[in-house]
Amino acid sequence: MTNTLIALAINGLVWGLIIALIALGLSVIFGLLDIINLAHGDFFMIGTVIAWTVLTSTGSFWPAFALAPLAGFVLGAIIQRIVLQPIRNAAALSIVATFGLSMILQEVVRMTFGPTPRRILPPIHGTIDLFGIQYQVYRLFAAGVSLLALAAFFLFLHRTKLGTWMRAVRHDREIATAMGIPAQRVYMLTFGLGFALAALGGVVASPITTVDFRAGVDVLPFCFMAVIIGGLGNLPGTAAAAVLLAFLEGILSSFASPTEARIASLVLMSAVLLLRPQGLFKGLAK
Repeated sequence: MTNTLIALAINGLVWGLIIALIALGLSVIFGLLDIINLAHGDFFMIGTVIAWTVLTSTGSFWPAFALAPLAGFVLGAIIQRIVLQPIRNAAALSIVATFGLSMILQEVVRMTFGPTPRRILPPIHGTIDLFGIQYQVYRLFAAGVSLLALAAFFLFLHRTKLGTWMRAVRHDREIATAMGIPAQRVYMLTFGLGFALAALGGVVASPITTVDFRAGVDVLPFCFMAVIIGGLGNLPGTAAAAVLLAFLEGILSSFASPTEARIASLVLMSAVLLLRPQGLFKGLAK
């Protein structure tokens, strides 16, 4: 029982770090563009499919770590410019548009990739002794990659010119525009960055989960819970909430069903909305 609890807890932490990447993309899109992106789970799914395609085409899994975020960034920028820019000031239309985009992405992948779920074997084999259990090396590698990507994102946000522009537009769009910041370009690049983060999360997770055109359906609610619990638009809070939720669900899964663990997360989200609507991690906001 103890070994099972340890394994589930570590699995929760690893999955939480991966979800943090995806949820950050959702949060940065909402915080800057005020778009509730119902297609964000499918951005994750696209990353898993790209990983499978790269592996089957080249025989190597590793190029997907560069190709999937790049493809996601380009596709996200195009989607923002063509689909979302014309309706940027209409919140209801953006919800309808991203829902339709989700259906389109799923059906395109189903037609080209097929409806059958696929599995990718971990590119790093073997296990390591960790807290008395044999734990997969690739899962630890996935956690490390996710941590590095999270750190790189926050360094980008606070140490680069584009990151400064993003924070300025998010804080006050009118003043930022008056100071000469190209807000329209920032919107496009921000959506591309959100897509790229989700696609990278898909690549990292693809040897852990299944590659399926419906893979984003379960991920999207989890990301929304992380965004709400962490605080709307609070990027560090979103990352912390994603890790916390996944860790708690991992612990709960040792003596409850996955459905009951998810219900507990929903109860926590409801309590946060009622008692602390600004989010549990308001102090982490920058």
